[in-house]
Amino acid sequence: MLDDVLRRVARGELTPEQAARELNLGQVEAVGEAAKFDLGREHRTGIPECVLAEGKTTRQVLDIVAAALRHKDAVLVTRCSGEVAERLGGLEGAQAERDDESRLVLMKRRGAELPRTGGVVGVLTGGTSDIPIAREAQRVAEMMGCATAFEADVGVAGLQRLFPALRRVLEAKPDVLVVAAGREGTLPTIVAGLAPVPVIGLPVSVGYGKGGAGEAALASMLQSCSPMAVVNIDAGFVAGAVAAQFANAVARARSAGR
Repeated sequence: MLDDVLRRVARGELTPEQAARELNLGQVEAVGEAAKFDLGREHRTGIPECVLAEGKTTRQVLDIVAAALRHKDAVLVTRCSGEVAERLGGLEGAQAERDDESRLVLMKRRGAELPRTGGVVGVLTGGTSDIPIAREAQRVAEMMGCATAFEADVGVAGLQRLFPALRRVLEAKPDVLVVAAGREGTLPTIVAGLAPVPVIGLPVSVGYGKGGAGEAALASMLQSCSPMAVVNIDAGFVAGAVAAQFANAVARARSAGR
């Protein structure tokens, strides 16, 4: 929509004031009384508008996704229950790519393909229990056009596992790494001290006792002596989106020869 309005301004069909009014009116679509889908988010930020299924009724999710696909080739639905995922698979005119591990469903118009940007995101997890949240980060980065490299269960309880896994991920030439860890959350600090690219620490609500549910992991990452960025507990979507923003900016610079 933004591109179309800009072309009409260039052809003299719209004044800048008319274009601004049209964009302001057209960027949001109301879906019943419960939701307003932000159609312009991807143009503004590079991050597509996604649908958080958690806390919504199945009907609300279906209606929002159907509205989104009237304007976009794809929309990502996060934190899906089994029931919501099943119902999305039957949505008319759309195809669903379901990832039960991360509780994500990528909804696409039939025949649509996601563009590739050239950005690369690496993802590592401390333990097997961290995989679902790390997969969420990976899938979001992929929806935003990035290639990904993934290695799981390389945490500090057996640090010898990290070095070959990190080597494999770095062979993919990532522009940024997302490192997910629960319990004491040490792994991102170690990786940030070894890797030649930025690291995003992703604390996971794995662990129990004092500092459990991701609290100790978050505090550990915030206190890291290795420079890195940190997102909130279980914020796989945020980690993947920010990582993809970094990677895509680097890819644009590469393609421009900078």
